[in-house]
Amino acid sequence: MKHLCKKKKKNLFFDISYLQKSKMKMVPVPEQAHGNFFEGDCYIILNVSNSTSQSTDIHYWIGNTSSQDEQGAAAIYVTQLDKYLGGSPVQYREVQGCESAKFKSYFKNGLIYKKGGAGSGFTHVETNTFNIQRLLHVKGTKHVTAREVEVSWSSFNLGDIFLLDLGKAVIQWNGPQSNRQEKLKAVLLAQDIRDRERGGRAQIGVIEGGQEEASPELMKLMISVLGQRTGHLKESIPDDKPDQNQTSIIKLYHVSDASGQLLVQEVATSPLTQDLLSSSDCYILDQGGSSVMVWKGKAASDEERSSALSRAVGFIKAKNYPSNTKVEVMSEGGESAMFKHLFKSWKEKGQTQGLGRTHSVGKIAKVDQVKFDVMELHAQPKLAAQERMVDDASGHIQVWRIENLELKEVNPSTFGQFYGGDCYLVLYTYNRANKQQYILYMWQGRHATQDEVTACAYQAVNLDNKYNGAPTQVRVVMGKEPRHFLAIFKGRLIIFEGGTGRPGVVNPDPGARLFQVRGTHEMNTKATEVPGRASSLNTNDVFLLKTHQNVFLWYGKGCSGDEREMGKAVADLLSEQDKQIVMEGQEPAAFWVALGGKAPYATDKRLEKEVAPHEPRLFECSNQTGRFLMTEVADFTQDDLDEDDVMLLDTWEEIFLWIGNSANQYETQESYNSAVEYLKTHPAGRDPGTPITTVKQGHEPPTFTGWFNAWDAHKWSVSQTDQSLSRAKPSGMLHSEQLVKTPNQLPQGLDPEKREEYLTDAEFENLFGCTRNNFQRLPKWRQNDLKKKAGLF
Repeated sequence: MKHLCKKKKKNLFFDISYLQKSKMKMVPVPEQAHGNFFEGDCYIILNVSNSTSQSTDIHYWIGNTSSQDEQGAAAIYVTQLDKYLGGSPVQYREVQGCESAKFKSYFKNGLIYKKGGAGSGFTHVETNTFNIQRLLHVKGTKHVTAREVEVSWSSFNLGDIFLLDLGKAVIQWNGPQSNRQEKLKAVLLAQDIRDRERGGRAQIGVIEGGQEEASPELMKLMISVLGQRTGHLKESIPDDKPDQNQTSIIKLYHVSDASGQLLVQEVATSPLTQDLLSSSDCYILDQGGSSVMVWKGKAASDEERSSALSRAVGFIKAKNYPSNTKVEVMSEGGESAMFKHLFKSWKEKGQTQGLGRTHSVGKIAKVDQVKFDVMELHAQPKLAAQERMVDDASGHIQVWRIENLELKEVNPSTFGQFYGGDCYLVLYTYNRANKQQYILYMWQGRHATQDEVTACAYQAVNLDNKYNGAPTQVRVVMGKEPRHFLAIFKGRLIIFEGGTGRPGVVNPDPGARLFQVRGTHEMNTKATEVPGRASSLNTNDVFLLKTHQNVFLWYGKGCSGDEREMGKAVADLLSEQDKQIVMEGQEPAAFWVALGGKAPYATDKRLEKEVAPHEPRLFECSNQTGRFLMTEVADFTQDDLDEDDVMLLDTWEEIFLWIGNSANQYETQESYNSAVEYLKTHPAGRDPGTPITTVKQGHEPPTFTGWFNAWDAHKWSVSQTDQSLSRAKPSGMLHSEQLVKTPNQLPQGLDPEKREEYLTDAEFENLFGCTRNNFQRLPKWRQNDLKKKAGLF
């Protein structure tokens, strides 16, 4: 059994060390063997997160040919380790070939499956050992796996990539049907083998399977090992299957041994609520067989807690689920992000509730109500993302209404007035780092026609093109306006239920109109028209009732002084008439007459629920395999944003669609449809009106970048693809491409620190993806970084 421990370093990366099983004992495995797994063994991996929550995860990995004894020993060691760590870690059962995205995220360059096992006399990698001959079948674009296969042409196919590892040389053969991202990932894996296993002294060569004649020397070497190829290669093998977790039926089971026998009883189906979980019991959450999660209450018996993992495996067998079904085991208070995402609401211990939202910096014991300081946004991108504010809302606003399917500019005197029968485009311009940035809001009225909604989207594209694709596009559903949208109108946002704002059009007279006013200052206030009847009132808010004769300003008992002041300000916008102040419980008869008589309304003291602190999730949306798939990326970083694809970032309050510069139109279109479907089918019963924001590569606002640790604003100042291709020119190429040599191998008189100066202009642009002039404009650290990746530093 092998045990990996990830230790936090100052640079927030992790140092990894393994422990190996020999005679059912755990012993160290060399560090250079990270990512190598013998199919005949089992492994235990301990991961300690560097986040403020300091979460701990235990994974145990089961090789396809490992014995029952080894698997049993792994389960025992996991239980012992969990107990030693106080029962707080989340436990994951991983099966070869079906590993979770979280597990794969620990090995950015991919997993390598090796035949045999340590108990059979095989040893892990020894550095600088060159007596090797193996063939690796490489699959995947986001999470790469490489499996040892028979060293024969019969193992090849047209759609995948194969690495022929000969010790001193690694030859990468790219199937004719493989795509650019797959080729890049394979190169990174080859480089990883060279650097970790061969001390950087192996050579790497690349053959394009559809143009083998262009690499005669490499083909000669391959044929000397594999023999002359006869017949045709096999067709490509389909890649990853689509994730079924999203659409499967979620069921919660109660697990008990109170009677002396194990009893599993169904409790509820999705959407689930947190109050279904009792601290004195254990539960199994079943995602339709795609994964099984076990929750251990703090007051559950020791026997129930210690046997949770084995019970999960027994549950899988009883349900006749596949043996590779994923398993997670967690304790109360240490739930995984995925587990919490499956519940309609989730409240953390100590989470505050009250008027509006509170924010805190870091993890503190007591949360104080504080006024939000927008200046903190610039210093703390993560806070900007959490608060969904790109700036202090002091930028420039332009507003257009859709009229006759065309854009009609709205008079600034009516900015902030939105009618439910219309659609609007709002362009917000602001400055960041001395550069103009844009947000294009698409507001869709609830009663607008389908033609108007379609025209709104069409005109948004035209406006986006006018600004060369720079605007961040945000779909705003009526009544779901994001915080920044409220802020830019400075307390003047009024939502009319129906009608139109078109000049000269007379809207139907509703008689009495009732507006609910919410907000404590001009940055978070809006007035929304609600049905003009008593049942619409709420004791926690301010309401404005406007009739032909009177204007009443009604103060509920639960509203604050700040809310009353904002109510007055909005009332002055809606009517110039004198306002009659009405306190709840002291209403005049005319007030109730205007509302059609008294009726019950919400009178509970307000405890406005704060949105649960769900962790963000990133998905890759791609059709590179020929089918449109959404694949989750665990522990994501900026490097996981592929310019060839569309990425979906779910922050719970908002959905971001990040469009890579090389993403195709089909991916872009399907990803938006998938985002809508994602919300509709989410097991937690998500609000389908959740804002969907489109972000273009290179134009990311802080509300997006703040979810990524150490965001590099200059990352795409030169083409990411060209940088990747430059990395695909590893040291010691065996064919006619530019050689990248060590300093003592360079021609006499050549300055090793200025190698780029000896390249032709064509070679320079091909290697760095930019001209010499543009390269010189980059910061020195950025130049050195690119030179390192190209092997010229």
